[in-house]
Amino acid sequence: MTDFRLDVYQNEYLPDAGIGAAGGTQQVSAIVTVTASGAGASGGMAGSVPAAEVIIVDCSGSMGYPQTKMAEAKRATATAIDTLRDGVPFAVIAGTHEAKMIFPQQAYLVPANPASRAEAKQAVQRLTPGGGTAIGSWLHLADQVFAAHPSPLRHAILLTDGNNQHETAEQLDAAIASVSGHFTVDARGVGTDWVVAELRKVAQGLLGTVDIVADPSGLEADFRAMAEKAMGKAVGDVRLRVWTPQGASLAFVKQVLPEVQDLTAQRIGGPAAPLRQGEVSGGPMTGEFPTGSWGDESRDYHVAVDVRPGNAGEEMLAARVALVVPGPDGSGQIAGQGLVRAVWTDDEALSTRINPQVAHYTGQAELAAVIQEGLQARRDGDEETATAKLGRAVKLANESGNAAVAGLLDKVVDVDDAATGTVRLKKQVNDADEMALDTRSTKTARVGRGPVQR
Repeated sequence: MTDFRLDVYQNEYLPDAGIGAAGGTQQVSAIVTVTASGAGASGGMAGSVPAAEVIIVDCSGSMGYPQTKMAEAKRATATAIDTLRDGVPFAVIAGTHEAKMIFPQQAYLVPANPASRAEAKQAVQRLTPGGGTAIGSWLHLADQVFAAHPSPLRHAILLTDGNNQHETAEQLDAAIASVSGHFTVDARGVGTDWVVAELRKVAQGLLGTVDIVADPSGLEADFRAMAEKAMGKAVGDVRLRVWTPQGASLAFVKQVLPEVQDLTAQRIGGPAAPLRQGEVSGGPMTGEFPTGSWGDESRDYHVAVDVRPGNAGEEMLAARVALVVPGPDGSGQIAGQGLVRAVWTDDEALSTRINPQVAHYTGQAELAAVIQEGLQARRDGDEETATAKLGRAVKLANESGNAAVAGLLDKVVDVDDAATGTVRLKKQVNDADEMALDTRSTKTARVGRGPVQR
């Protein structure tokens, strides 16, 4: 059985109306840490927990150049199939300008066993490159395949090597929206001819990850790791429920560890509407935000609430944050909760003290944003903006101790002074290095802990 714990970290003190912005709003922030345990190590096997897996392999014409790309994709798919637990229903889809079932030949799932694995791997070996790319159609077929399976632990691996040339951006957005909440997707781009922004939309909209595999020889290890992680999940459809009182409004909810992912627009539930089948509505000030599937792991979320200014000595409950997991009957059960408080003070030392967790993750969110903006400016030929943005990124990475991102930045800029963010753009940058920085810009590291708010 998986146990969940929810802890809240914040500085609850706000300047009173005489010091702050009287007549407007003030914002109170908190970092909510959710920790799951008892499911078996994340990335390990979660026993007999129901799960389902779909592997989507790009079979467009570009996958044939070089020939090793398609060969390694087949090898990686076979490895992922072998990694599935016995009994886990699975399927393989070939993606081009249309989506096609490879195993089985009809749109349904087949339990993994020695015979089905062997048949699926034989079908994968017959794949040949040809055609274009329409990722939205791939997602629609995966959704159709998953539809008849009752497990909330539905996961897909999606591999592509090119841009989404046979669909408009609006069509891809619509496809993502239509399948959101039905399954999660870990998306991978092989080589350097695909578009990071497209796969990032897929991964963030479907609560998964995105990354580059520059050399096709790295696909096998990456597919194995993704399949193992999926098999290590034990609870699906976990949601973060946030209630705010009259006089307060939710500004945003973001996942900030292990990577930055804005969940605000994925709010579930509206005024006076039930949030889950079989349970009473949390009311018009309550919303739920999907967090996907969980194994043994810990994640951090940044919750920000706008409140009206108050006078010194006043205090209010700005938000109640709860974790909701599916119960045996399908209704939501509270697995942990915490409070976000606002306390007004005329003590400037208290009101200006920044909680280290909030400060750290605010910086990490800005780090991701300035990297993406800087790289786009570089692609647009705006060297001044690119230098300023990437210099700011170097400074933020240095201040937060994010060594992984700092190392990636070193391959794009020459750093004269990390503390001040003084950099020079490199004249020549490897495409794979630029794309690695772009895809991994949202990955974060945890800061040391302060006192927990109870």
